[in-house]
Parts: sequence; structure tokens; C-alpha cells
Amino acid sequence: MRVYVTLGLLLLTFFTRAQSGRVTISGYVRESGSGESLPGVTVSVPAVQKGTTTNTYGFYSLTLPLSDTLEVIVSSIGFQSQSRKLALTRNLEMNWQLLVSNAELKEVVVSGNYQTRESQKVQMSAISVPIEQMKDVPALLGEKDMLKVLQLLPGVQKGSEGNSGLYIRGGGARSESLNSRRSSGL
Repeated sequence: MRVYVTLGLLLLTFFTRAQSGRVTISGYVRESGSGESLPGVTVSVPAVQKGTTTNTYGFYSLTLPLSDTLEVIVSSIGFQSQSRKLALTRNLEMNWQLLVSNAELKEVVVSGNYQTRESQKVQMSAISVPIEQMKDVPALLGEKDMLKVLQLLPGVQKGSEGNSGLYIRGGGARSESLNSRRSSGL
């Protein structure tokens, strides 16, 4: 009786697979020199656009449609890719041994221009205002006002009403008359 039940289950499994038209290929991918299992290796079949990657133990399993021959490609960074044409008429166990690639990459040079921000400079009490920034400020009666440009900078505030001074980061007032006296030599 047990023989008939076992035979029946085997026939049922066979007919179920034949009706579904699918087979499974599985196996392990290892490094050829040491025999160590390789995780994250890509196993793909481009003809049916299916693929998978190996798990942490180097094991993969891929279910594919029945076919006369399909090309299976196994590849990973740092290893030589391998491909085999397989007749997929039944479930297969395929183990792969990948060779370490001897290909060397060309040198990569990354270059760029770095512009230092004003907040990263260690120089105290000096700031430069580009001419382009002055040209962008609207003019009152056709003339650009340098004090208005300076008031747009961070940490600079205008003086109180009736006073043309500037307050820089909470310091004392800087006025136009003080600057004009210094430039005239007084």
C-alpha cells in the first residue's frame, strides 16, 4: 500500500511540474582557489530576463520555464564571469567555481574647484563684496548705495533713525564720517 501511495505522489509531482512547464536550477557558487562560498553573486538568464543573487552561504535557486537550451551567466565584481548553455528539461543542481579576475582598473582622477565660504575663513575684520553683488541691488535715483549693499550682508544692521552708522555683529556704530576722516588723513 505504501508503495502505491509513494508512486502516486511521485507521479503527481511529475505531472504537476510538466503542466506548469517550470524547472528549478540551484546550487552553490564558490571561489575556485579556496573553495569559500561567495555571497552576492549574480546568476542570470538573459533570454527570459530572470535572475537572482546568492545568499550568505553562496546558494542560489532560480525557477525558469522549460526550454531546450538557455544560457546561464554567473558574474560578480572581481571575478571572471562564466556562462553555460543548459538544457532545462528537469530540475538541475549546478555548482560554480569562479576564478579571481586579474584585470586591473585604470586610475581615476577626481578634480574640481572648491570655493571657500566666508564663514570658513579665519581672517578677521575683512570681507570683500563682489561688483556683481553691487550691480544686483536696486538703485535709488540711479545711483548704487554701498551702505545698502553692506546692510544685506549677514550680521550687519543699519543704525537708528537719523544716524547713518552700521552695527556689525553687535559691535559699536561705524559711520560714514569716521571712514571719510580716515581716508582724508584726519
